[in-house]
Amino acid sequence: MEVLERRENPMLDRVELQFRWDHPNSPTPSLTQIVEATTKAEPGSKKNLVFVKNVNTRFGMARTSGIALVYGSEESASIEPSYVIERHKSVTNPEPKVAAESPEPPAEAPEEPPDSDEEGGDE
Repeated sequence: MEVLERRENPMLDRVELQFRWDHPNSPTPSLTQIVEATTKAEPGSKKNLVFVKNVNTRFGMARTSGIALVYGSEESASIEPSYVIERHKSVTNPEPKVAAESPEPPAEAPEEPPDSDEEGGDE
């Protein structure tokens, strides 16, 4: 991953990194890979405070570009939209793999006989 531009934004307590990633002979980097590369590129950053946006892979080229936002605190990161925070939770808190057990089928509710006292439409 190559950082093209590093911009500090003290008002929002974040560092904005514009990056380019050349990945010949490999697929487009995943969100997890981009976040890990960003934490290596920006010293002192934490995975839960890194948000990646505007990721674009050029058609026919093995080049991906985008923007990584590195916040200084959880309070300042709260300005990110909720859907972006939810998307990045899978990167910072990977769900533990559950044993391959089949879940119990839900209990079926007893069927009620139809009430004939209901007034209906023009049937």
